Amino acid sequence: MDLAELVDRRADEQLLSERDLPLAIGRPEAMPPPSRTRGRIVAAGATLTGLTLLIGIALIGVGIAEAVSNAAVLAIAVLVAGVAFIGTHWGWVHVAEVTGQAIERRQNSHVLGRRHRWLEQIKPYTRYDVTTAVDEDGSIRIVRARYEPVASGERGFTFDRQVELEETHSPDEPGAAVAERAELLRREAAADTDRERQRYEVAADAYETALLNADDEQERRAARRAASEALSQQINANLRDPPLTE
Repeated sequence: MDLAELVDRRADEQLLSERDLPLAIGRPEAMPPPSRTRGRIVAAGATLTGLTLLIGIALIGVGIAEAVSNAAVLAIAVLVAGVAFIGTHWGWVHVAEVTGQAIERRQNSHVLGRRHRWLEQIKPYTRYDVTTAVDEDGSIRIVRARYEPVASGERGFTFDRQVELEETHSPDEPGAAVAERAELLRREAAADTDRERQRYEVAADAYETALLNADDEQERRAARRAASEALSQQINANLRDPPLTE
């Protein structure tokens, strides 16, 4: 997706539970385990659900008995009450769950705040990571991965991970040589990430400048176009004045 189309998007909350993320952005603070209060509330809701169902069945039984004894009006009233109890018995579970979640959110508000601030600092530009792993035979794998931002929902973004390079080094290779190779790839990944960050900042600055007075979608599109033009100018400038090579 065009970088200019991503500048006004925010990190999707699904990143809070994503396990495979760029190393540079770290990981969000873990949520505390469910509180005992929430567990007790949910248990009470389950108990009320069972009781409501039993009461409803009992009322239907009484209503049928009243109908047999020709007490039609009373039978209808009791039957209606029994059906109402049965039809709404699952509501207690939902009420208990919603109540428990609300209490837990208040108790963990400080953690939730830090998790959302972590999301807010993630910007939609490409990251590159280099990691190593040891196979069972002692071989060392060096993996370079690309984390591409992709649109999610109406205003969010997540990352799509793609392995760009994977090298396997025999355990017989000198450790210093493998370490040097990994370090070289890490430096290249850091430089590539920094380049992507600079491209994002150029596009984001142009977007924010054009968006100062934007109130509708047409003006937002104009701001995204301004971001694309700024990005294009930067790319063309680099083509006219290419970096020195050794």
